[in-house]
Amino acid sequence: MKAITLDSKEDSKLLLTEVQERGLNEGEVRVSIKAAALNHRDEWCRQGLYPNIKDGVVLGSDGAGIVTELGDGVDQEWLQKEVIINPAMNWGENQKVQSASFEILGMPRNGTLAESVIVPADRLHTKPSHLTWEEAGALPLAGLTAFRALTSKGNIQLGENLLVTGFGGGVAQFAVQFGLALGAQVSTSSSSQEKLEKAKALGVTRVFNYQDSNWISQALADVKGFDLIIDGAVGDTLDQLIQVTKPGGKIVFYGATLGNPGKLEARKIFWNQLQIMGTTMGSDQNFKNMISLVCEKEIHPIIDRVFKFEEAEKAFDRMRDGKQMGKIVLVP
Repeated sequence: MKAITLDSKEDSKLLLTEVQERGLNEGEVRVSIKAAALNHRDEWCRQGLYPNIKDGVVLGSDGAGIVTELGDGVDQEWLQKEVIINPAMNWGENQKVQSASFEILGMPRNGTLAESVIVPADRLHTKPSHLTWEEAGALPLAGLTAFRALTSKGNIQLGENLLVTGFGGGVAQFAVQFGLALGAQVSTSSSSQEKLEKAKALGVTRVFNYQDSNWISQALADVKGFDLIIDGAVGDTLDQLIQVTKPGGKIVFYGATLGNPGKLEARKIFWNQLQIMGTTMGSDQNFKNMISLVCEKEIHPIIDRVFKFEEAEKAFDRMRDGKQMGKIVLVP
């Protein structure tokens, strides 16, 4: 089968090649991929910045397709079903934290950037009927991450003031859409005026350009502080987020693209009773609940661009350069 693999010998670190298909083990299924999508972890693998990476692995965590083959012990009803794949493997029973054997589809095991992928049958969910293949393929990882950040961690409530930073990336996009669906008063930030205009078109209440030195005072004047902030950057921006968090509020971060903070306003944190917490992906229950919300509210993921597998380098470069507005999708 045709697949996009990691290959350190290539200039692009990517190789579109033929990969030998294996047989199915008990409890596994083969899914013919109709659409897959990129996440930042795919680009980090390409740059050698992700742990335990190795050449020859098929990249990709997000995918949707049709079940074409069943292993022993799998319910026959799955055959020929249209599905999306939960890429969170081995979360475990503890809703608070993933197990020691937790991993994400696409590294170290083969992922979704291929004509087909083998996964345990318990990773399958019926594709929401209102989604196109491209939308369904874009949903899993970022949607799950955003949903857990908002609900299990952030416990967002109707009418609360929510700030989602860095609008344009996959998780931020879903956090905005889910926040609106759950009845929050949603604000977002970006350095791109085009992305901020897109956010307003979705129904976002207020937008802020974080490169504007006055954005903190503007936010405080407009909303008197946020009940919940969802962030994927951290770095020195954490101090800014602490300043605009309402007393008793929460900051939930799912990534640290800007690295560790240079300083931490500890006094403001304890005096204002703030909660700062991290989150990664989500449990099987989180995924199930996320799919329910997407179906109930008929949420459509924002698609940036769709590339053919042969254009993988262009797709990865677009993510690397931060040009996307929504999810970057690849199709066989």
